[in-house]
Amino acid sequence: MNEALSVPDLRGVSPSLVRLTHVIYLLHAFAVVVGVTSSAATVAGGFVFGLPSLLAVILNYIKRGAVRGTWLDSHFSWQIRTFWFTLLWLVLSGLVMLTIIGIPVAAWLMIPVLGLWVGYRVVRGWLALSGARPVGI
Repeated sequence: MNEALSVPDLRGVSPSLVRLTHVIYLLHAFAVVVGVTSSAATVAGGFVFGLPSLLAVILNYIKRGAVRGTWLDSHFSWQIRTFWFTLLWLVLSGLVMLTIIGIPVAAWLMIPVLGLWVGYRVVRGWLALSGARPVGI
């Protein structure tokens, strides 16, 4: 009955880097929650322009060299790509909103779908990290 809790094998990666990656996912998740609960922001807007995600991406770039060549490298790439692709799609949807009649409706549909995609990326990445696995890119 006194069985030890199973701890994932970190496969040669420093536990402090794993904790940092968890903190980065936490910051991204917090930005998603702010986007969901805020009446002034969308999930994607809160993710890209919110202080938690901006801080998370800065940490990604600062510590990226420390995880290079490890399974955590996939998580850093995943997080960075999520941020930049979200920004790209927000800009594109903004441009679509400014164009001819009819297309703004499509842009208003793009933003909620983008929010779902961001939430999916945060959850999928964090679950893979919790299992000490690389995340697909």
